[in-house]
Amino acid sequence: MIRINLLPHREMRRKMRRQAFVALLTLAACIGVVVIMGGAGIFSGLISAQEQRHHFLKAENSKLDEQIKEIAQLRQEIDGLKARQQAVEDLQGDRNQPVFLLDELAKQVPEGVYLRAFKQDGQRIVLNGYAQSNERVSELLRHFSNHSPWLERPDLIEIRSTGLGQGRDARKVFDFIVNVGIRRPRDKESATVSPAPVAALKSPETKEKQ
Repeated sequence: MIRINLLPHREMRRKMRRQAFVALLTLAACIGVVVIMGGAGIFSGLISAQEQRHHFLKAENSKLDEQIKEIAQLRQEIDGLKARQQAVEDLQGDRNQPVFLLDELAKQVPEGVYLRAFKQDGQRIVLNGYAQSNERVSELLRHFSNHSPWLERPDLIEIRSTGLGQGRDARKVFDFIVNVGIRRPRDKESATVSPAPVAALKSPETKEKQ
């Protein structure tokens, strides 16, 4: 019977398999290193490009902020110039205001109402006078509210019954104080005259001073 020893052949095959396995592992490791390095390079390039875009946007935002500041300063200067121009126009218009005021009072004061004093405080004037009745004062307020292009927002401050004169000439009148606003020429041009409600007058008994 012939016997064949296969042990050296088997050992050689094992050795070759180990060598092939090691070679495959080495090849896989090399491929892995190449892939990792390539991926790292790609990601590094993407990160660098993103950082460049970020720096570019940051620089452009800084430029825009500077431009916005300049625009805000220009707007402030323009608003200041407009305010000074308006102040000059108001001063020029206010020079003729007393003439307009006296002419308007002469037109709007109804019959039976007599003004004895008035005082101006800014764009408001306080009128003091006598009226024959409450209805005359109400009519005066309606004229100021609805028919006057120069006077607006009348406000009845006080009204009281009083006597005027002595003896046979004595008569009962109503002493009143009215506060009314004055429009400037620019307000007169832009305002639309609309009826304003007139506050109801209280009876002389409730407001009459003792």
